[in-house]
Amino acid sequence: MDVFEVRGRLDVIAEELASEEEEEEATDEDVFEQGSSDVSTHTQQMKVSTDSLTPDRASAVCDAALCFQEQLNKRRSKLSQKIVEMENFASNLEEIFITVEENFGRQEQNLEQHYNEVLQTLSQRNEARAAALDEQKNSKLECLYGQLLRCGQTLDASKELIESAQELHRRPDKHGFLQAVMPVMKRVEQFAGEEVDLKLGVSLDFQVLTPDLSEVRQMMESINVLPAPSAPVMNPQIANSATDTSLHVCWSLFSDDTVEFYELYWRLISDDCTMETLQEVSQLKVKETHCTVSSLRPNAQYELWVTATNTTGISPASERAVYMTVPSPPVLKPRQCVSSLNAALIRWDSGNTDPVESYTLEFGETGTDGSGTESIVAIPSCECLLQLQPQKIYILHVRAVNIGGPSDRSEPVHISTTGTFFHLLEDTAHPSLSLSADGLTMFYLDEDLPISHMTFSDNTFNRCVAVLGDLVPVRGQYYWEVEVDEDAEFRVGVAYEDTQRNSHLGGNNTSWCMRHILTPSRHKYEFLHSGWTPDIRITVQPLRIGVFLDYSRGILSFYNAALRQHLYTFSCHFLHYVQPCFALDNPGALTLRTGMTAPAYITP
Repeated sequence: MDVFEVRGRLDVIAEELASEEEEEEATDEDVFEQGSSDVSTHTQQMKVSTDSLTPDRASAVCDAALCFQEQLNKRRSKLSQKIVEMENFASNLEEIFITVEENFGRQEQNLEQHYNEVLQTLSQRNEARAAALDEQKNSKLECLYGQLLRCGQTLDASKELIESAQELHRRPDKHGFLQAVMPVMKRVEQFAGEEVDLKLGVSLDFQVLTPDLSEVRQMMESINVLPAPSAPVMNPQIANSATDTSLHVCWSLFSDDTVEFYELYWRLISDDCTMETLQEVSQLKVKETHCTVSSLRPNAQYELWVTATNTTGISPASERAVYMTVPSPPVLKPRQCVSSLNAALIRWDSGNTDPVESYTLEFGETGTDGSGTESIVAIPSCECLLQLQPQKIYILHVRAVNIGGPSDRSEPVHISTTGTFFHLLEDTAHPSLSLSADGLTMFYLDEDLPISHMTFSDNTFNRCVAVLGDLVPVRGQYYWEVEVDEDAEFRVGVAYEDTQRNSHLGGNNTSWCMRHILTPSRHKYEFLHSGWTPDIRITVQPLRIGVFLDYSRGILSFYNAALRQHLYTFSCHFLHYVQPCFALDNPGALTLRTGMTAPAYITP
């Protein structure tokens, strides 16, 4: 019975089941119709006596209808499920039918090949035995021929000697007879005394060599009736089975199959690949049902499949599975990590070409041997805001995570909450400014660059020679100091991140700053916001300025840090987070000092 006959039988069975189900449904419908008829009759009788059904009767009719509908749906769904199962079974039978045909073809080819090899081996053995017998025959004939020649020579010599003796015996001259008889007698006596070998020099039997059929026996034993293996089944990727350059792959096989080896295939899956530019397929031959594939790209998806091989043939390929290597470790950016007394903003680079699913940040206090390590998981971007304890030093690591698992730890970075830590943001600096390697000092050189040589962007200041600082976006208290040159004209304060880049600091309503102007007669100081400043005179020039920011109280205060002298306080309500800002109105230098706790004399 072929697959099509099986399919036909299944269709017939399905029709019979359907007909039985229809009969049951018909029976149910009769019952339902009878019940409905009774309900109708009862309803008509009720209408005779009253204008409408009572609520109880109407509810009973609805319940009966719902019950029959539920039974009908259950039976129809059961039948549909049976049909789906039979169709799946028929599909499996078709696949098995094709597999049997393929296995038969491979087995038939294998048997024919073994048969030809056995015949070839037997023919070679027969030719070797025939050659050995022919060699024996030639050797025996040569030996017999030699004996025959020697025997003929002896006979000829004897006949010649006898004839000589007879001629001598018939001679009438007695005197001559006596003279010649002695040599002849000596020759006859000498010839008669020689022994003649009258035995055969060879045996008349032939030695028949026993054939060595061990190889043929092995070939015969190697002929088996095992079918080719079924297609292996690739196992899903398990947790912690990958690194950034390797994958541990596993698969399964049906227990009845015999396999000599497996061949694992894999190729990179890339979003940039099309059907015309598929990645190269790599291949590896293994004995076990697992294998580690190495030299792969980090944070990349790979498509893998496997075949099984025995003496009969090769199995169909397994279904293709997708495995993924873990990402490379992220790269923390210490210059862009900022902190305060109770928070820190950590930033890093992904370290991977392809997007990463998420990141995990691990942190703990230094000197705790990792016992107090905490983790923040499922971070979607390359930065994380942490709430920390004040007056501590933390060590932090970051891992990148994808479906394959987490990467190795990044290189560590140390974060302190003993004060306010931040750096100058180079991407906001005016082109005439230069920043030091540690990001804490800004220089405005005497040489004026022509406008044509300046490169501006939407984020750089283009009118005021200024730069912004990076601050933790948390509404807390912050303190930092600025060291200035005696002759430097500067602006120091805070500004919103989106403050106008084409205006001077303090000249708009998005920035607050202290300004120093050097006049021929004195040092003039202004505290600017929206271009307005109060009339304040400072007698001692501050060369180390303390800046105190308190979101909760809405104040921004300036101090002469060397003298612990209060200079001025802005009282305002900051609508958004602000950033430190610094500007030089003439050539000079300005140095930022961070990491200090606010002095006791300004602590509220």
